[in-house]
Amino acid sequence: MIHPVILCGGSGTRLWPLSRKSYPKQFAQLNGETSLFEQTVKRVQRPGIADPIVVTHTDYRFIVAEQLQTAGADAPTIMIEPEARNTAPAILAAALSLHEQPDTIMLVMPSDHAIADEDAFDQAVRVAEQAAEAGKLITFGVTPDRAETGYGYLELFDPITGTVPCAQPLKGFVEKPEQAIADEFLASRRHLWNAGIFMFRVSEILEAFEVLCPRLMMPVRRAVDGARRDLDFFRLDEAPYKMADDISIDYAIMEVCETLSVIPLDCGWSDLGSWASVWKTGDADENGVVQNGNTTSIDCKNTLLRSETDGVQLVGIGLNNITAIATGDAVLVADMSKSENVKTAVKMLKAEKIKQAELFPKDHRPWGHFETLSLGDRFQVKQIVVRPGAALSLQSHVHRSEHWIVVAGSANVTVDHEVKLVSENQSVYIPLGAIHRLENPGKVPLHLIEVQTGAYLGEDDIVRYEDIYARSRTDDKAA
Repeated sequence: MIHPVILCGGSGTRLWPLSRKSYPKQFAQLNGETSLFEQTVKRVQRPGIADPIVVTHTDYRFIVAEQLQTAGADAPTIMIEPEARNTAPAILAAALSLHEQPDTIMLVMPSDHAIADEDAFDQAVRVAEQAAEAGKLITFGVTPDRAETGYGYLELFDPITGTVPCAQPLKGFVEKPEQAIADEFLASRRHLWNAGIFMFRVSEILEAFEVLCPRLMMPVRRAVDGARRDLDFFRLDEAPYKMADDISIDYAIMEVCETLSVIPLDCGWSDLGSWASVWKTGDADENGVVQNGNTTSIDCKNTLLRSETDGVQLVGIGLNNITAIATGDAVLVADMSKSENVKTAVKMLKAEKIKQAELFPKDHRPWGHFETLSLGDRFQVKQIVVRPGAALSLQSHVHRSEHWIVVAGSANVTVDHEVKLVSENQSVYIPLGAIHRLENPGKVPLHLIEVQTGAYLGEDDIVRYEDIYARSRTDDKAA
């Protein structure tokens, strides 16, 4: 049985403004109708492959749970890192959680990559499985189709021949090269892009950590041993996990392992790590223009136009090699060749404390989401969407009152000791200090408009009395 381990962290700042810290790129629909994370989950829904272990940060746990359900994962394990410590501790924690099944094979994958040829990927996995059963540590290397300077490389001893993937010994890792060196790599057929995908048996990877990176063993083992169940989550013990080094699996194990094998992977892979890579994998017209959402292209060439908001029409006129991305609260316009510099722009926005650097107008919660429509002195207007069967916490506010107007669906509303059903086109007033709760008892999403008035409208003005999601007073402060 292969046990997938899906790594689901990172902020994806190079795809700003669509990808931000509060909702990174793996959860976005970058290349189709489903998110990259959902595509990753579905990719391993095959006979002989178990439900995945997903290692993620506490901020993303409810988004992960929702998208796992959408992707059809029956019994996944959601492992919560109290603090991001890079890929080595995350993979080690997953391996330690499986230590009672030493012969189990782990397939470790990022959650934010795109693969066009699923059958080719599956074939490579089956070849890797045989090598892993023989005790090898396997990494997957993508057959390059261009001289790329943005990726690290895996160097083989011999050129790739044939179309059937097979395990080959690794000569070494190569950092991101200059253009001339990348040209040589492409011509040599002895170099593969480092995809960050791995396969090994639990026993072999644990032994590798013991020998090659023993300093991680004690803190991560204690974090796993001290883990606790929190609803459907497996929450690692915070104190020991924070003692683990922040180190990647490449530096900790793979680059110092002398017996690592490589499976060439030719499957239309992309890490979608920049807007240029999104453009390259998009459905371009005869002029090389890729359009998504409400966009209009006039006399444009080799350009990406993307509108992420229904109410925003993006028009490009005479553009060449340009990326133009519009969301409800931010617009990016950049030379396609400079798309790697988006990360630098996000750092500048953070330094200036501009909220768009990290936060979306739409804020995702375990019960649904909300979005601020208007904000002024002493008032705020929000659109709130509550999933069927979901409920906000039983709560009160010290500084604000609220007025709820139901525009679609029905709501069970508790105000102090009164509970009533509020239907479409009806409203209810929540006085300052009243203990209240909002629930969706129906089969369709509940949409309502919330009008807040008061001296302070911050999301931390909440006293929580009951919560079906087991959040504390300071956890996920908004409702």
